[in-house]
Amino acid sequence: MNPTPALLAIGAVLLGGFAVRDLLRQEPEQAPGRNQPRRAEAIDVLGLKERIRRAGLEDVLEPRVVLLAKGSIAAIGTIFGSLFAGILPGRIAPLVLIAVAVGGFILPDFTLERAARRRHRRMVAALPDVLDLLAVSVQTGRGLGGCLLDLAGSGRGPLIWEMSRAGDDMVWGSGQAAALEGLRRRIGGTEITSFVSTLERSRRLGSPLADQLRRQSATLRQDQHRAIEEEAARAAPKIQLVIALILVPSVLLLIVAALAANADSLINVGY
Repeated sequence: MNPTPALLAIGAVLLGGFAVRDLLRQEPEQAPGRNQPRRAEAIDVLGLKERIRRAGLEDVLEPRVVLLAKGSIAAIGTIFGSLFAGILPGRIAPLVLIAVAVGGFILPDFTLERAARRRHRRMVAALPDVLDLLAVSVQTGRGLGGCLLDLAGSGRGPLIWEMSRAGDDMVWGSGQAAALEGLRRRIGGTEITSFVSTLERSRRLGSPLADQLRRQSATLRQDQHRAIEEEAARAAPKIQLVIALILVPSVLLLIVAALAANADSLINVGY
C-alpha cells in the first residue's frame, strides 16, 4: 500500500489546522502601529480584498474569511481524494491529490470572479436608465454631486450604490475629478469610462451635460439591442443543431421501435 496519499492528507489537515488557529486567534487590542498594516497587507497578498470589492461583497466577506475557505476546501478535497487514491497508479495518485488541493484552493477565486462579472453586467444594463435620470436631475441646476446622491432615492442596485458613493465623495470635498476617477476604477469597462469622460469634458468646457447624457443613453441602448439581436442570431444554429442531433434521431427511433414491434403483422400482410 502506498503511504503517500495518506501522508499528503495528514499534512493538509495539519496545515489547515494551523491556518484556522492563526486566522481565528484573538489578538489583544493595541494602538495602531506598524504591525497591524503589515498583517492586513499579508492577508491581502492574493488580492482577495479587490476581488471581494468587485463582487460587491465588502459588507459580507472579509479577506481572512475567504482565505480560511480556500484552505478548508483544499484540505477537504485532499482528504476526499485520498479515499480514492488507492485505485490509482502509485505515480499518478500524488499528482491527482495535488491537483485536487490546488483546485479547491482557487475555487473561491472563481466564485468571486463570476459574481464580479455578473455584477458588472447588471451595472452596464442599468446604465442607460441611470443616465436618463441623471440628465433630468442635472437640468434642475443642482451640482453633480447632489444629482448623484439623488439617484439613491430613485432605485436600487449596484450601479445606483456606486453613483451615490461618488456623489458622497464630491459632497465631502474629495473633488469631482478624484471622485469620478474612483468611480471609473471601481466599476471599469468602456461604458463607464465613456460616461466619466463625458462628465469631465462637460466640467472643463462647460458644455450642456443633459443632452450629452441623453445621447450616450441612446447609444448604449442601441448597442444593447444590437447585442441581443446578435445573440439571438447565434442561438438559431444551436437550436437547429439540437433538433438535428437529438429530436430527429428520437423520432426515428420511435418509428423503428413501432415497426419492430409490429414486424410479424407487417410480414403476414405481405403474404
